[in-house]
Amino acid sequence: MNIQLNNRDESFPEYKQLTIQQLLEVKNFSYKMLLVRVNDITVKREYYDTTLIKEGDKVAVIHLMAGG
Repeated sequence: MNIQLNNRDESFPEYKQLTIQQLLEVKNFSYKMLLVRVNDITVKREYYDTTLIKEGDKVAVIHLMAGG
């Protein structure tokens, strides 16, 4: 499977599709405050286990940071 992740082409030949949760685990995204968008649609955290990423999807994983 080939997708665009954070504006980079990524290949996952062992998968035909992934859930967002699986993608976060495969790529070792471990920050607690993440925002995920699939094809320019923001996905709520409670749907990470059920939202599928498919061939050609555009995914953005954004790390939210607090500061002042």
